[in-house]
Amino acid sequence: MTDALLPAAPQPLEKEGNCYFRKGCNPLAQTGRSKLQNQRAALNQQILKAMRMRTGAENLLKAATNQKVREQVRLELSFLNSDLQMLKEELEGLNISVGVYQNTEEAFTIPLIPLGLKETKDVDFSVALKDFILEHYSEDSYLYEDEIADLMDLRQACRTPSRNEAGVELLMSYFMHLGFVESRFFPPTRQMGILFTWYDSLTGVPVSQQNLLLEKASILFNIGALYTQIGTRCNRQTEAGLESTVDAFQRAAGVLNYLKETFTHTPSYDMSPAMLSVLVKMMLAQAQESTFEKVCLPGLQNEFFLLVKVAQEAAKVGEVYQQLHTAMNQEPVKENIPYSWASLACVKAHHYEALAHYFTATLLIDHQLKPGEDEDHQEKCLSQLYSHMPEGLTPLATLKNVHQRQLLAKTEREVEIIVPQFSKVTVTDFFQKLGPLSVFSANKRWTAPRSIHFTAEEGDLGFTLRGNSPVQVHFLDPYCSAAAAGTKEGDYIVSIQDVDCKWLTLSEVMKMLKSFGQDDIEMKVVSLLDATSTMHSKCATYSVGMQKTYSMICLGIDVDDKTDKTKKVSKKLSFLSWGTNKNRQKSASTLCLPSVGVTMPPVKKKLSSPFSLLNTDSSLY
Repeated sequence: MTDALLPAAPQPLEKEGNCYFRKGCNPLAQTGRSKLQNQRAALNQQILKAMRMRTGAENLLKAATNQKVREQVRLELSFLNSDLQMLKEELEGLNISVGVYQNTEEAFTIPLIPLGLKETKDVDFSVALKDFILEHYSEDSYLYEDEIADLMDLRQACRTPSRNEAGVELLMSYFMHLGFVESRFFPPTRQMGILFTWYDSLTGVPVSQQNLLLEKASILFNIGALYTQIGTRCNRQTEAGLESTVDAFQRAAGVLNYLKETFTHTPSYDMSPAMLSVLVKMMLAQAQESTFEKVCLPGLQNEFFLLVKVAQEAAKVGEVYQQLHTAMNQEPVKENIPYSWASLACVKAHHYEALAHYFTATLLIDHQLKPGEDEDHQEKCLSQLYSHMPEGLTPLATLKNVHQRQLLAKTEREVEIIVPQFSKVTVTDFFQKLGPLSVFSANKRWTAPRSIHFTAEEGDLGFTLRGNSPVQVHFLDPYCSAAAAGTKEGDYIVSIQDVDCKWLTLSEVMKMLKSFGQDDIEMKVVSLLDATSTMHSKCATYSVGMQKTYSMICLGIDVDDKTDKTKKVSKKLSFLSWGTNKNRQKSASTLCLPSVGVTMPPVKKKLSSPFSLLNTDSSLY
């Protein structure tokens, strides 16, 4: 066996009282932030209940013919709509509660806006993954119970990330594991029957899909949101704290921009391209504001060039906040942007514009040229207020032009998007025992393992080998013992004498085969089946009450696009219908293993998960 087959080292656990949690997770934290997140979770449940009742009332109104019944239903609908409006306003109140996210230093600082984490429901991977391992990979699913449990524990930990780099790394590690899970278990030709539910962070509307892309996009959003909370937590009274604030908001902008460019048809309103564009602008504006605070941190002196620099930085901050305020008041995001966010952006735009004018006026009044001094000094002073001079004008000509004198925005540090660096987070595939991902993935189909009993005649196996992890049979002699036993050219060797060979190299497999000499050899092989034509994977999107619905569709390769276009689109289920058809599955696999000569190895006992002590629907961070 090779080192690649060794079990991955367990992730470090942190102790909280008598319980242990994954590093970067603390579900028992009793902070203002965690209490606010718990309120968000409770509101999500109330919104879901009210929307189900409203959908049921609307269906009853359509079906009822009795006038008295219709009047009662209309009255009930008016109450439900009123309740939903109140719940929406209450959720907006949570989104504008920025105080609990700020640094706890006594010195007053202008508040920054963080994003709340998206909430989700529990997901049970066990049944679907066990069935798929047995059906697709023809392996005993009970051998992977620990790996499936590790995956589910990791997802549960991601619901309560700590507000630091460890929390970000926890979310990033789960996001990268989702890439392995998608390749291993989610073929493009069919659904896996696993329902993912996430709540919109701005509207509270739930979105449910049997699509791993929704899970990945939502985790990315939470990574960006967590960066914003880290940024607001930094101590902005120190240079190091301001540097950390700028870095955090730049990284938040990078993650949200990556989400916008990578997942272009996300179904949740808070992850729509228009909303993400506004959020990216907001993060960059707050990073630019922190840059201005860093310039002013040492204190301001009535010195000409320092005033020029501060005036330009303030003008730059006012400019980006004015652009943000304009974007917030555009459709389709205008109605769901919290009112306080747009108001704060407007106030900051005017505030920093006023500061720029103040510093500019101060330097012009206190540092006027004395009689008899050279005009070159005046030109030099004026040129400091501009990033570039307008074409065809000189500094003196610009000085006489009222309009041109107002263009002074400039910064020494232009804040930019920092692209998320997932490569820095190292993860090990939970299901690496299935074999190399390049071969043993959900996109390929194989026969069940076949046992081949043969002998090497005078040291000749009757075939050669090619490839590397896993090894394939090549140049098979049709008259050799292995061919007579059922070996085919192109077969993958998965085990020899019950020793797993999927990760062994060509030289290691050859050495093992030759070590048997003239003895009987038992080898298990699998054959790759012909690839079947794939089709579009349909995903139901449930987002009632939103002005615009986005659909996330995982596209497969279709031989004929024209025939696909003529297909009728199935009617979307109502929100009420979805609510009564939950993903209720038993913990045991629905498929049964053959009992011929199978002995069950003792199952390793895992440390009981600390999350079993919590109410997973409401005890959120």
